[in-house]
Amino acid sequence: MATAVPPHILYQEDVAERARAIFGGRYGDLERLMPVFKSAGIDKRHTVMPVEWYHEPRAWPDRTAAYLDGAQELFVEAATAALAAAGCTPADVDAIVTISSTGIATPSLEARASQRMGFRPDVARVPVFGLGCAGGATGLSLAARLAEARPGSTVLMVAVELCTTAFRMDQLTKANIVATALFGDGAAACVLRAGDEGLCHVEGAGEQTWPDTLNIMGWSVDPEGFGVIFDRDIPPFAEKYFGPAIHDILGRIGVERATISRFCCHPGGSKVLKALEQTLELEPGALDHERAVLADYGNMSAPTVLFVLDRLIKAGLPERIALTALGPGFSASCVSFLRAA
Repeated sequence: MATAVPPHILYQEDVAERARAIFGGRYGDLERLMPVFKSAGIDKRHTVMPVEWYHEPRAWPDRTAAYLDGAQELFVEAATAALAAAGCTPADVDAIVTISSTGIATPSLEARASQRMGFRPDVARVPVFGLGCAGGATGLSLAARLAEARPGSTVLMVAVELCTTAFRMDQLTKANIVATALFGDGAAACVLRAGDEGLCHVEGAGEQTWPDTLNIMGWSVDPEGFGVIFDRDIPPFAEKYFGPAIHDILGRIGVERATISRFCCHPGGSKVLKALEQTLELEPGALDHERAVLADYGNMSAPTVLFVLDRLIKAGLPERIALTALGPGFSASCVSFLRAA
């Protein structure tokens, strides 16, 4: 696998001051919400556009142009690096799963990058939109099933999110201020093949979607662009429901909770990480790689949990990992990995 980030860097202290300049005087609750820039657990983030771009009002054409150019670059960078690490060429790829929920691309990103990458004309394309932060985990699950269905085939999964292209100057809401403090841009890619040793073996995966929770997380579609939806407090919900859901998913795929060496969690924010440690019955601070990724990159939506997995790989994979994420729906996704012998 491999990760990629765009070239521009935003430091959280600078973002806080810029947010005060953009929203101050127009939003009465701003000062009450400003502590989120410190409590989010983020030091810096990467963005596809220079910081000045975010100081001007943007509509769909601007946002889409930034998304199409930036997402294609990150797709190529992450995919090229992952294929090289796996000893593959783009011509070896039989199917591509592309995960992205922060922009609209038709033709989809893998088609736009196909000629530049050198994919075969007969490569199968599976673009997936709408999974949000759960996209990294669910995308891995989908790619693993495709690889398993056709042994010997090579499946490339790429998750690309440009969350910052959805930044809104016009939305004077708590959700928009929180999003301004949290989100960054990035991409991650994985190569999956049935039967190969590789880094680890995908044992199984599962999802759970809770009823009557559509309003917890997602996008609204407005004339100016996407608008972030955080209609409920996510950490208390995660603390109450996420642990039992993951326990049920592991049970369905035949993995005992006690055999999990390390949970690999999507770091949605510092409060979410505390809630996950509680609900998964982990020691406080156990999700250290998650906090490090959050500090260095912010919440990049779908790719973020794969950045955590990349750190675990480089640190030395534990024997069994449960990779987990929460996403719109409202849903939980979990993939169980066993380290290759």
